[in-house]
Amino acid sequence: MLTFLGFAMVMTFMYLIMTKRLSALIALIIVPIAFALIGGFAAGIGPMMLEGIGKLAPTGVMLMFAILYFALMIDSGLFDPAVRAILRMVKGDPLKVSMGTAALALIVSLDGDGATTYMICVAAMLPLYSRLGMSPLIMAGLIILAGGIMNMTPWGGPTARAASALHVDPSDIFVPMIPAMAIGCIALFGIAWVCGKRERARLGVLQLPDDHESHAEISVSQYPEARRPKLLWINGALTAALMATLIAGLLPLPVLFMIAFSIAMIINYPCLQQQKERIAAHAGNVLAVVGLIFAAGIFTGILSGTGMVEAMSKSLLAVIPEALGPYLAVITALVSMPFTFFMSNDAFYYGVLPVLAEAASHYGISPVEMARASIVGQPVHLLSPLVPSTYLLVGLAKIEFGDHQRFTLKWAVLICLAIMAAALLFGVFPLFGA
Repeated sequence: MLTFLGFAMVMTFMYLIMTKRLSALIALIIVPIAFALIGGFAAGIGPMMLEGIGKLAPTGVMLMFAILYFALMIDSGLFDPAVRAILRMVKGDPLKVSMGTAALALIVSLDGDGATTYMICVAAMLPLYSRLGMSPLIMAGLIILAGGIMNMTPWGGPTARAASALHVDPSDIFVPMIPAMAIGCIALFGIAWVCGKRERARLGVLQLPDDHESHAEISVSQYPEARRPKLLWINGALTAALMATLIAGLLPLPVLFMIAFSIAMIINYPCLQQQKERIAAHAGNVLAVVGLIFAAGIFTGILSGTGMVEAMSKSLLAVIPEALGPYLAVITALVSMPFTFFMSNDAFYYGVLPVLAEAASHYGISPVEMARASIVGQPVHLLSPLVPSTYLLVGLAKIEFGDHQRFTLKWAVLICLAIMAAALLFGVFPLFGA
């Protein structure tokens, strides 16, 4: 009975969000409550939901302040010098332009917001691609691949979903994945080099005037009044210190971002009205993400509290061939590519991953290792027709969605495989369990 209820709940949830009958936020709340009532768990439903929400509270806090912190850094202009330097360096060489596109996209996508990344990168690079006659497919492909890699940061979305679904600390997922992500970035630059060499062979190198003035006004900040160029070094030092303490694990991730955000706000915007304006400017972004995490607390709380996830995993274990069981981490990494392409992140992380993780626990594979494996497929996920921001990218780049998929998909799979191989090499998750 529990197995049937669990799979029916997951399938109903996935159907409702994939057919756009309900938003993920509402479905995460309504669907589990309905199935808990059907299963006769009315008496314990309140404590289950509160327990689920309580376990996800640190993740919600971390996301809120991480998004606000990086939004402040972008608003203040911390990344502007790097963007201007890239644009000055690339000049008229297609190889340098493609490499610069990858570097720019990695920097700008650090805030985890795909739409902002696409608007900034396309605005900066498309005129250069048009002037040189380079294919905009290369630009769009490199930008979205960089976004897929940086989407693995705790504030990017998938890592937070995996952490909330399996009740693990986002930093325990992210920090060990950093070397594998670095390999993914190297693979991205390799792809950019290959594409740039082809374009250089096709077009040659053009001598463009080095117009320093045209680059001087370029900024990734969308709010000119919020820029703080005089505080560039202070903001840079604060961000470096934040990243160092994050990797060292000196304090819990939510606390680190709360402290860093408070210091950044006082330094850059000491006036109370300015502080209100900065928070209001990014409140919509924060609410959309954090609301989803707390709603997921109800879903995972009921899924675990009723015993559905355990019953579902036992059914899955009965179906999985005995020889494949120990390889569930690698299987999860591989299936995360097609699964997150054909279904939303919410459906995969809240519907499929908990069942896989529970089954994997019988083979000595921990939930945090399964969470790390589950985020490997993100570069492929962003090419899904279910991702709204991708339509923004192809619209800005003036290319067809199908052409974009055909060009980029093979490179996305290559990056995912490179990240998976690196993760296995560094022992981030095991090739096989006990």
